[in-house]
Order: sequence, then C-alpha cells, then structure tokens
Amino acid sequence: CIRDRMSVGYDISASLSVPLAERFVSINGEGQRAGYLACFIRFPHCNLRCSYCDTMWANETHSSFEEIALVDLVDWVAHAGVSCVTITGGEPLLQRALPDFLHMLDATCPHLWVELETNGSRPLDIYVDMRKAFDAHKGITLSFTMDWKTPSSGMNELMCADNLSLLTKRDTLKFVVGDITDLDQMRTLCEKLDLFKRTNVFISPISGIIDPADIVAYMQEYHLRDARLQLQLHKIIWPHEVKGV
Repeated sequence: CIRDRMSVGYDISASLSVPLAERFVSINGEGQRAGYLACFIRFPHCNLRCSYCDTMWANETHSSFEEIALVDLVDWVAHAGVSCVTITGGEPLLQRALPDFLHMLDATCPHLWVELETNGSRPLDIYVDMRKAFDAHKGITLSFTMDWKTPSSGMNELMCADNLSLLTKRDTLKFVVGDITDLDQMRTLCEKLDLFKRTNVFISPISGIIDPADIVAYMQEYHLRDARLQLQLHKIIWPHEVKGV
C-alpha cells in the first residue's frame, strides 16, 4: 500500500525514523473521542514551557526516547485493533518526519481517525492541505486539537493566530484556564471570530488552581451554550500516573 501511494508522487524513504517518548493503547482522556480506545504516540520536545505542563518529562532536551523506524511505528498502529490515533507531545509539529508518518498511515490504515494535537504556536497550513488530499481519496480522517494558551500559561504571546481561521467542526480548540482573565480571553476571542460556531471549543481547568464549578458558573453567566467543559478522564481514572495513560 505504501508503495502504491508513493507511485502517485509522494516519496517515502523506508529508512526514515523518529524519536518517540512513548506509545501505548488506552482510552482517549479528552476531546471529541473521549472514552474511545486509541493508539497514543507521544513525540518528545516542545518549544513552549507552560506553567501547568503535565508532560514536562517528555519535553526536556535530555529526556529519554527511543528511535523508531516509521514503518515499524505504522505497523504497530495497524495491528493495534483501534480506530483512532492520537499524536501528541511535546509538540508533534516540531518533527520533520511528521508529514511522512501521516502519509504512511494514510497508505496503510485509511480507515483511521487521526487526531493531531498541537500547542498552537506552529503553523497548521501544510497539514490543512494534506487533509484535503486525504479527504479527496477517502483516506485517513485528520483532525486537529489545537491549544490556545491563555495568560496563565505564560505562553499566550507565542500563539499563531492565523491557525484559528483554519479550524473546522472536525477540529477542537482547547482552552486550559486558571482564572477569570483566562476565561474572559477565551470568551472574547471566540465571540470575535465566531469560533463557537466554526469549531468545537473545549474548556479545561488547571488542576488545583480553579474549581470546575466556577467554569460552569461562568458558562451559565455568559450563556456559552456552544462551549464544553472538559475534565481529563485519564487523570480521574489514573490520578497518580504520568506515563502510559
């Protein structure tokens, strides 16, 4: 199948490899596919340093990882017996071989829903073009879960605002919030750009900083009927685990 896709113009080297922080099968803990089993592929390293990061162990320059051939990673996904793949990090868009990996998944497992998680600081445009090509031949369904880093993160000024116009109802825009300032920015931005209607807006609390009930009260006060509160299932089920969940 991979060779067939290569014949239509996309050249993939069999020797390509990527660094991998971890891979596992578990339920998706958040987003549109929450509760469904998924293959998780976590790439190491990130260009941001959010105040509340819960995967810092994968982001440090000295973090440990395995080097794995893309063909072996695709083979692992193909035999996992699930319908969803979540690509996360770190920041996956830092990986130069990510487009190759997506094309290989498309060639081998065209039935998959592939969720690409990104911190919102890197341009998404080339991946939008890729998914149009995937859609045209009924290949993988590529979905973006994009963060918008609010002021509490310390990374708000590094967001790539151009990405917001690229999101659709297939995608998720996630706001992790810690206080009223974060909530106000989320509401103002979404109302200004009509994001509540154009994509799926999820609001997640910073654990231990804001009570989820306060987010619900805010949603009630401002009639945010098209936003969704999100609690991370994996942290509820495995509160003391940071890897493999």
